[in-house]
Amino acid sequence: MMRKPLNRFSGILVVTFSTLLGLYSFIYPFLNPNLQQNPSPAGIRTSESPLMFILILGISLLGLLSEAQQSASSARLVALAGVLIAANSVLRFIEVAIPGPGGFSPIFFLIILSGYIFGAQFGFLIGALTLFVSALITGGMGPWLPSQMFTAGWVGMSAGILAPLNKKLNWEEKKGEIIVLSLWGALWGLLYGAIMNLWSWPFISGPADQYWQPGLTWQMTLKRYGVFYLATSLIWDLSRSLGNVIFIGLFGKAILKVLRRFKQRFVFTVEPDPPALVSSAQFSMWNGGTHGPAA
Repeated sequence: MMRKPLNRFSGILVVTFSTLLGLYSFIYPFLNPNLQQNPSPAGIRTSESPLMFILILGISLLGLLSEAQQSASSARLVALAGVLIAANSVLRFIEVAIPGPGGFSPIFFLIILSGYIFGAQFGFLIGALTLFVSALITGGMGPWLPSQMFTAGWVGMSAGILAPLNKKLNWEEKKGEIIVLSLWGALWGLLYGAIMNLWSWPFISGPADQYWQPGLTWQMTLKRYGVFYLATSLIWDLSRSLGNVIFIGLFGKAILKVLRRFKQRFVFTVEPDPPALVSSAQFSMWNGGTHGPAA
């Protein structure tokens, strides 16, 4: 019998809880009336990061454990996740050793392709655990790490919505597929930086038209953040977007082929056997050879 390797309940649990927890970690400073009394990201974020780190790591491990316990094919998928996370962590080590321009990074394209082929839960795990493992390797552990894990997880998780789109447009394994994935990578190059800025932006001060203060309306908050983003982050994030487009354009087709081959060999779906058709002769035999009701 064949079965799905990703348990639906655990997948929904991982995706939903991680998203809500991550969103809360980014927006709660804007809801805290006492924030102005302690406007230091080092003080506030450092105190919260151990709890957030434990929670997101626990969510990720829960997803892996629930996957590994289902079937042999699921265990192989977990092994593939380990290989992808290790490969991406090496790429980040190279990035740290030989820095590229601005936010240019080689790690996001593999996160996007993994989520695209294997779905939202798998994409989230690849993104979150890549940032965790690579931080251990590069010495990048800090209070910002849980936020990086959440955001990178969302990069992989969101890529899962592209698969039905490309299938509907009949673009799978065609040029249009790479174009869509490249555009998605370009978009997330900007979004990743825009989201990660919120880790520190509510706690820092500067020109009045660029920084947040308690009591601002949401319209004014968005306006000030837009000015801040254009002035400090856009060029950096454009470099990340360009990197995503380049890597997906150069290596996307080959990597998608490998991932699809793995999926075809080890990822199965449940399809119950169709009901057998009973001939009139068989029915007659089962009923003692009579064609009418028993006497």
